[in-house]
Amino acid sequence: METKQVGEKLVSLCREGKNMQAIDELYSPEIVSVEAEVPQGMEKEMRGLDAVKQKNKWWFENAEIHSHSAEGPFVNGDRFAVLFDYDVTSHGKRTQMREVANYDVKDGKIVREEFLS
Repeated sequence: METKQVGEKLVSLCREGKNMQAIDELYSPEIVSVEAEVPQGMEKEMRGLDAVKQKNKWWFENAEIHSHSAEGPFVNGDRFAVLFDYDVTSHGKRTQMREVANYDVKDGKIVREEFLS
């Protein structure tokens, strides 16, 4: 898959709430994930599919998601960005989150994701 196709599929799956499917289908086994804000007990940078899956599992178990959206992809060569908006309740507090995620693609798989908030 070309970078644009990877980005379009990621956005489509995220819009449907199929984030774990997106990881299974689109991420490289050697994925590197970098968070803007680090949840307690986690690392800023995580490596490998298992670590990324565990991070996502934690997110969905610890946040009540009222609504979400994904806009993009915005493509440049072998990179693309997606704008995410969330309305969530976490730790008893409801907030609206907006973050940009930058993705690097190699051989049709996402090899790096970095979140900016």
